[in-house]
Amino acid sequence: MTDPLDHVFAALADRTRREILTMLLEDDMAVTDVAEPFEMSLAAISKHLGILTRAGLISQEKRGRVKWCKLEPDALRDASIWMQSFGQFEAVNLDAFERFLEAEIDGPSGGSDRAD
Repeated sequence: MTDPLDHVFAALADRTRREILTMLLEDDMAVTDVAEPFEMSLAAISKHLGILTRAGLISQEKRGRVKWCKLEPDALRDASIWMQSFGQFEAVNLDAFERFLEAEIDGPSGGSDRAD
């Protein structure tokens, strides 16, 4: 993977990593605090944190003997811009579409020309 977006989307593909990002929205956290709510080893959490760090979604800093994790929200900017390009397509209003189809089927006279 050489495209930074590939790293971001690969990191976001895992539910545990998304939960970690949500936790870090509140404040910086020590690695041990990040690991606490999960039923997995500290080593497994460290692997998740490494993936998030390589994707640029978090940074890790050692303060004394404790390693802290910090959310890097700017890393999501390119992914957000890419996803927003799909926002140009509005959701289809199915009721309006159904009325349109009925009008097209019924024709301009308003009545059905079909033989039943």
